[in-house]
Amino acid sequence: MSATQLYFDHCASTPPHPDVIRTVAEVMGQVYANPSSIHGAGGQAEQLIRRSREVVARALEVEPEDILLTSGATESNNIAIFGIAKAYQAAGKPIHMIVSEVEHASVYKCVQQLEQEGIEVTYLPVDENGRVRPDEVEAAIRPHTVLVSIMHVNNEMGAIQPIGEIGDMLRRYPKVTFHVDGVQGLGKVPVRLAEWGIDLYSLSGHKIQGPRGAGVLVKRKQVALKPLMYGGSQEGELRPGTENVPCIVGLAKAVRLAVEGQSERYDKLVRLRQFVLEHLSQMKPLVVNSPAVPYGAPHIINVSYPGMKSEVVVHALEQRGIIVSTQSACSSKLHKPSRVLLAMTHDSQVAASGIRISLDANCSEDELKRLVQSFKQMTEQLQSLVQR
Repeated sequence: MSATQLYFDHCASTPPHPDVIRTVAEVMGQVYANPSSIHGAGGQAEQLIRRSREVVARALEVEPEDILLTSGATESNNIAIFGIAKAYQAAGKPIHMIVSEVEHASVYKCVQQLEQEGIEVTYLPVDENGRVRPDEVEAAIRPHTVLVSIMHVNNEMGAIQPIGEIGDMLRRYPKVTFHVDGVQGLGKVPVRLAEWGIDLYSLSGHKIQGPRGAGVLVKRKQVALKPLMYGGSQEGELRPGTENVPCIVGLAKAVRLAVEGQSERYDKLVRLRQFVLEHLSQMKPLVVNSPAVPYGAPHIINVSYPGMKSEVVVHALEQRGIIVSTQSACSSKLHKPSRVLLAMTHDSQVAASGIRISLDANCSEDELKRLVQSFKQMTEQLQSLVQR
């Protein structure tokens, strides 16, 4: 990226923390034995994995045995959803799952695939703030419901789902497993896995200034999953294959830093977000889609330019050195209206023109001034072209 460009796409991927970079490089250079080997060098690698698991567990306030190390949240979500499905299919039982209409593709496409295999799925609508209603979750539960999967923070428009309320309600249904995609929540908003009754919780390292290729699935002991892959005995045979030791150690450091700095980071991000929103909300024809705090996450701002394709706006801003995105990075190249914004706004023009700005707590005031000034110039330029 050019030194003159400003990066506001932290939901897609974050720059690794300098401490994480140093840690990964050091481990990669010094510890390269296979952790499954029985010699001393293998034992050293295995010990680093064990310590990393303990660090992650301590940060999330769970047990080390609850930590399943993966390549990232997409794999974690797949293991959680397909693992539950396969466990019940093996028992020959009917299966029903509940998800929201605004889930990330790595959840949404999993349940779509399971539908094709005969599993029943209920897709819950969201309100004007992009949030599901806990009473509608409960109303959707059937005798054969096995899984409720609701993301913590929406990756496109930043809605914070009422995870605590849903978790409290699900305690009355002990046979239902509660899965949460926590990718955009950790380090930005409070996370209380035990208090909220979460059974399965997915994380990705590169969303919290950690390395790519490393993630976590928190899995409570009582949850039975069937593996999707077969091989060695790593990760309780649920995730076989030689472990990526350097990235696992880097992930542990990133998780610890994210949790330790969450409160201070939240306060700063709220101020930064408010500064940007105060300016963008005054720019016609922009429409602000993100819900206000406390319903909206402090690092995500989603706006639309109705009538203008989102990729046109992204490239117009990029010409001014501003890096933003459209939908989630996983879906941004599809050139289709955002499924998430359509579910929230029921407006196809708004859904086809959504722009996501995702902030970092280290953004400076000067950088944000340049961001809003670039938006102002962009809207004036595109309006003049439309009026010709």
